[in-house]
Amino acid sequence: MLTDYHVHLRPDDVDATPAGRYLTAANAERYRAAASTAGIEELGVAEHVYRFTQALEVWQHELWRHSARDDLDAYCAFVRDETDLKLGIEADFIPGREDRMAALLAGRDFDYVVGSIHFVGDGALDYDLYDIWSAASSPEKVWRTYFDWLGQAAASGMFDILAHPDLVKYWGRARRPWPEGDLRRFYEIAMEGIAASGIAVEVSTAGLRKPVGELYPARELLEMVVEAGNPIALSSDAHMPEDLGRDYDQALAVLGELGVSELAVFERRERRLEPIG
Repeated sequence: MLTDYHVHLRPDDVDATPAGRYLTAANAERYRAAASTAGIEELGVAEHVYRFTQALEVWQHELWRHSARDDLDAYCAFVRDETDLKLGIEADFIPGREDRMAALLAGRDFDYVVGSIHFVGDGALDYDLYDIWSAASSPEKVWRTYFDWLGQAAASGMFDILAHPDLVKYWGRARRPWPEGDLRRFYEIAMEGIAASGIAVEVSTAGLRKPVGELYPARELLEMVVEAGNPIALSSDAHMPEDLGRDYDQALAVLGELGVSELAVFERRERRLEPIG
């Protein structure tokens, strides 16, 4: 089968995407229809945790305060009661706030939790309003910190899927500072935690739609993940139905070259592997 678990039912423009308009059965059915056209059998939704007021118990970043408008339990009830989608959440790894995030996640009946890192400190890796690169001392420091935290996120046990594992490259070489030399030295920092945890690692086609213009993760990092034996989760990080399964041909080609023949599938936080098809 094919999967798409890292899916959002609305774009990121908080002011223009109220829950009452987008978290509806009719909108979910638009995604289900697009998934059927794309041959995707396993479809889930994983809204950003910071869109929900309960997230402010975890972190009080300005973006989170601006974005936290919806009720997390109402979202969970909507997905369970009004759709046939798997219930997920995309939750940020915030060092020092692990206990708070774990408590928020443990109190809900998710099928899976997607773990991600969008901020290093208060600076955003992929959002220019809080751009980390405007104040970063060096790309070496940012990348090293990012991959150290990525390994910690994997080892924390809070997450089932590690999302867009090299999001730090979001802007590409031309638009932001880029470290010199072989990037595998950064990947190795994260791999101890990733390998030991056994967490499913996401192959995301979203990077092809971003300034960097390539899959997440880079092939060299994906090779390390496959060699370590971590299962693979395939996703598009779609924020609109037309992006479901987008560019999967490229992702599947790379997975085939690396000998990956199964994808991770989740239900009630339990994982199994299913053949790609």
